[in-house]
Amino acid sequence: MNQSINEKIKDDLEEELYLFNTGEHFDSYLIMGCKQENYEGKVGFRFTVWAPNAKNVGLVGDFSDWHIGIEMERIGKTGCWTVFSEQAVEGQCYKYRIERSDGTVKLKIDPYALEFEVRPNDASIVKDLPKKKWKDGLWTANKKRFSIYERPLNIYEVHLSSWKHHEDGTWYTIPELKDELIPYVKKMGYTHIEFMPLMEHPLDASWGYQLTGYYALSSKFGTMEEFQDFVEAAHLANIGVLMDWVPGHFNRNDYGMVYFDGTPQYEYADKNKAENNRWGTMNFDLGKNQVQSFLISNALYWIEQFHLDGLRVDAVSSMLYLDYDIGEWTPNEDGSNHNKVGVEFIKKLNKKVFERHPDLLMIAEESTAWSKVTKPVHMGGLGFNYKWNMGWMNDTLKFFEMDPLFRKNNFNLITFSFMYTFNENFILPFSHDEVVHGKKSLMHKMPGDRYNQFASLRTLEAYMMVHPGKKLNFMGNDFGQFLEWRIHEGLEWRSLDDEMNAKHLHFMESLNQIYKTERALWEVDHQAEGIQILDVDDAETVLTFIRKGKKPRDFVVVICNFVPVERKGYKIGVPFEGLYEECLNTEMSEYGGVWVKDQGPLKTVKETTDQQDYTIELIVPAMSVLILRPKRIFGVPKN
Repeated sequence: MNQSINEKIKDDLEEELYLFNTGEHFDSYLIMGCKQENYEGKVGFRFTVWAPNAKNVGLVGDFSDWHIGIEMERIGKTGCWTVFSEQAVEGQCYKYRIERSDGTVKLKIDPYALEFEVRPNDASIVKDLPKKKWKDGLWTANKKRFSIYERPLNIYEVHLSSWKHHEDGTWYTIPELKDELIPYVKKMGYTHIEFMPLMEHPLDASWGYQLTGYYALSSKFGTMEEFQDFVEAAHLANIGVLMDWVPGHFNRNDYGMVYFDGTPQYEYADKNKAENNRWGTMNFDLGKNQVQSFLISNALYWIEQFHLDGLRVDAVSSMLYLDYDIGEWTPNEDGSNHNKVGVEFIKKLNKKVFERHPDLLMIAEESTAWSKVTKPVHMGGLGFNYKWNMGWMNDTLKFFEMDPLFRKNNFNLITFSFMYTFNENFILPFSHDEVVHGKKSLMHKMPGDRYNQFASLRTLEAYMMVHPGKKLNFMGNDFGQFLEWRIHEGLEWRSLDDEMNAKHLHFMESLNQIYKTERALWEVDHQAEGIQILDVDDAETVLTFIRKGKKPRDFVVVICNFVPVERKGYKIGVPFEGLYEECLNTEMSEYGGVWVKDQGPLKTVKETTDQQDYTIELIVPAMSVLILRPKRIFGVPKN
C-alpha cells in the first residue's frame, strides 16, 4: 500500500485511539472495525482492531489469502492495528489472523463487525454503516414533551424468532413482523415492544444472551436496514421499541473475543472473576478503559443507529457482586463482595447515555436488594431510571399458584410489596423467565379447572395493571397460552380457535386500553401520593385501594377479590358524593366470566367506610378485580 496513505491512516486514528484507550471514546464503532474510506481517490475499506499483546495481526478473507492474508500495522503504542484494502468489497467475509506471543495463531472475528455469516459459519462480513434518512421526527419530539415517569408504559416482551411461525416451521422475517407484529401491538394497546437480544449469537438455546457480535444484528434475523425500517414503522404507529442488552458477559467460543490476543483482553485477568460458570461465558473486565469504550459505544450505537427508545440491561447483579452465582470468587482486599469497578462502570454508562438522551429508558434487570438502583448518579444511585420488580413478581406468582383455600394465611405475599414499592422506579414483569424450564405458562400456573384458571389469570393480570409501577408482559400471556414458551416453535396461535382463549385476548385488549385511558393508573406511579389503601382484609382475602392521578377528579377505586367467593352487600368507601360506574369487571361474560351486565350507576350514601366520607354498596364477583371510576361526583376541589 502507498506509504503516504498508510501514514495518513495512522495520523487520522491517533487522537481517536487515545480517547479509546482512556475509556472516553463513546463512538468507537466509527473508528474501529471495518469502515469504507476514500484515500487520495482510492476507495476501499480500512480495518482497525484492538489487540495490544499480539505479536502480529493479519487480515484474511475472500479478498486475500485466508492462510496468510494482508499484514496489518501497529499504530504506535495504542495497542491497535490497521490496514487499508482496495480489494475488499461489501458482502465479503473476513477475520483477523492473530499471532500470539507464544507463536500460536488464531483466526478471530471482528468485535466491531456490523454483520456476520449465517450460522453455522461465523466469519465477519465487510459492511459499513447504512445511511438511513429517518422519518420518525414527530415521535422523537413527542418523547421530549412529557416525563417518562408520568406516561403509560405497558411493554410487550417478544422473542423475535418464536413469536409466530409459518406453516412450514420457518419464523417470520423482520419485514413480515413489521407488517404483523406492529399492528397487533397497536391493536392490543401496548405502548412498547421489548425484544430479547437481537445481536449475533451462535446458540438459539441461549435466547440471545451469549453474544459474539455486539455490533451486529444476528444474521439469522435479517439486516440492519430491515431492523431500522421496523423501528421507524413502530414509531410511526406510536409504538416504542426496546431491546435487551448484555454488557456483563460474552460468549466464550474460540473464534470470538475470549483471550482475543492470547491474553485476558476483554475479560478479567483473575479467572475467578473472568469465568461465568453459570452461563458458560466470560465476564467483561469492566474496569478496563478500552472495554468501557467498547461497551458504552455499543449501547449508544443501538440507541442512535437504530433509534431505540431504551435498553433493558441484563444481569446487573452479576456486575455488582464478585460472588454473584459464579462459584469460586476472589473478595476485595477488605473482604467485601461488591464489584467496585462494575459499580463504577454502570454509573458511567448511565451518565453518558443520559447526557445524550435524557428521555431514554435504561432498565435494570437486578434481582437483589441493592439500594438506589434507579436514583441518579449524583444522588448516590446507579443511574438507571427503571428496575424490574422481581420481588413483587415472585411473591405474586407464588400467591396465585396456591389453592385459594390457603391464600388468606399467605396474604402477606400480596401486601408486602406496598412496603417498598416506592423505593425504586419499578416495572412489574411477567417475563419470559417465568414461563420456561418447567415453570409452566401463566395460565398453567393457575389452580383449578379451566374456568377457574382463566378467572385467576384475569385477576392476576388486572391486579398487575392496578398496582403502582409500569408493566411488562411476555408474548403468549396475552391469550392465555397453556403450553410454556418453547424457543423453537411459534406461539400457540391456534389456541384462539378456543372461545376461552379468544375471550382472554379480548380481555387483555380491554385491560390495556383501560390502563392507557385512566390517568390514575400511571400518572403518579412512583410516589406514595398515587395510592391510598382502603382495606386489607386477610380473612376475606380482599384488597381495596384508590389509585390517584395528579388532579383530584382523576382517580379509580379498586376491589381485588383473590378467592372464588362472591361478596354480596359489600361496602367500600369513596372520597366524593355522587355516581360511580364500573370501568372493569373481570367476570363479565365477554371476557370469559359469568356476568352478562354491569351493576349500573352506583350511588353513594353518606356513611363513613374505610376512613372515607361516602360509601358504595355492591356485589363483588368471585375471583375478580373491579375498577370503579367517578361518573358524576360533587365537592371535588378544583386543584
